Amino acid sequence: MTVANGLKSQAGGAAASVLRRCAVNVAAAVTILVRPAKIHPPQPWSLPPQQLAIAAVVTLAVFLLGMLFIDAAAINAVAYLPRWLVWFFDVITDFGKSGWFLWPLGILFLALAALSQGLTRMSQLVLTAVMVRVGFLFVAIAVPGIFTNIVKHIFGRARPGVGGSIDPSLFSPFSWPAAYASLPSGHATTAFSVLVIFGTLWPRARTVLLIYALLIAASRIVVTAHYPTDVAAGALVGVLGAVMVRRYFAQRGLGFSIGPDGALRQLPGPSFKRIKSVARELLA
Repeated sequence: MTVANGLKSQAGGAAASVLRRCAVNVAAAVTILVRPAKIHPPQPWSLPPQQLAIAAVVTLAVFLLGMLFIDAAAINAVAYLPRWLVWFFDVITDFGKSGWFLWPLGILFLALAALSQGLTRMSQLVLTAVMVRVGFLFVAIAVPGIFTNIVKHIFGRARPGVGGSIDPSLFSPFSWPAAYASLPSGHATTAFSVLVIFGTLWPRARTVLLIYALLIAASRIVVTAHYPTDVAAGALVGVLGAVMVRRYFAQRGLGFSIGPDGALRQLPGPSFKRIKSVARELLA
């Protein structure tokens, strides 16, 4: 019993040490993330007030035209699609949920935060670089997703078929039921933020990522969960949100930099060979 108790005590102490190390590193990462920006370049999207007003009016006009002439027609057309095609989109549509990305990325970040003890200086730098990129992926998906979840309940647009008919103009602002959470599409927000951020880190995958984003966007219409304008709004939020998060990281020198010309560039990351070397060190 004494030996067993001793082993349990050692295991408990080791677990507590890992948790403390993880908590300390996560707190340090958050502190670095919220620190003031090092670089203050002019915003590329900065426009004079008149141009901003014009852009807002044009965007609103396009949305209203889509709502009047496209939304209902698109949902009605779904009834004429082949059943196998509807089934296909019904199967893949759930892969647009943010949880498919946030849970693995969050768990990976916490695991990396708990592994820094006893490593060489070079290995710690490699591990830090990997953590920055994992953290960037997580934040760039989470932030647009949170924004979408808040805005859709403020707008309170009814999903197709709610109220007994297909009425794109049916709104109930500040409604919390899922039936009135159509605008913008959360799946489209996730899919297009994934397109931007993963495409930034791995440019060669952009074609596959674009196909993924378009399939998810189309699936939300085919399964009659959203109108086309909902999906377009979600895609816009996903793209702009991811771009803004990427610029936020670049202003703090986290994974990206901003050149004198204002162009954003990805900082060189650790090679796969160095990552394998760190993995061998951890296993040893």
